[in-house]
Amino acid sequence: MSERNKEFVERVYNEFVNGNIQVLRDTLKEDFIEHSPGNPSGRDAFVEFIAASPISGARFDLKRVIADERHAVVHYEMTLPGAERGVAVVDIWRIEDGLIAEHWDVLQPVPDASEIPNGMF
Repeated sequence: MSERNKEFVERVYNEFVNGNIQVLRDTLKEDFIEHSPGNPSGRDAFVEFIAASPISGARFDLKRVIADERHAVVHYEMTLPGAERGVAVVDIWRIEDGLIAEHWDVLQPVPDASEIPNGMF
């Protein structure tokens, strides 16, 4: 089950970063729960929010995916259009009945390399 969740989330991530926002509509539960401040819950409201945000035009660099029987964690660098530096992001997805049911995230701006001798990723 954990390998299936990992493959599922990697597929959704790859489709999304290649411009397929519809993949979110196809893989989020209708009553999807969002825990990020300012982001709406509910599949349709969340998809519309993401489609209208700068995130839909960002550049993504996947670093790792970790999964268990109920969750998948995705760690990546996201660089918004026009930004000089990226943001380190960790998304936590709860998976239920083959769909994404819930989401949490943590974001941290990537500082200058001199401030992080061991690297961000």
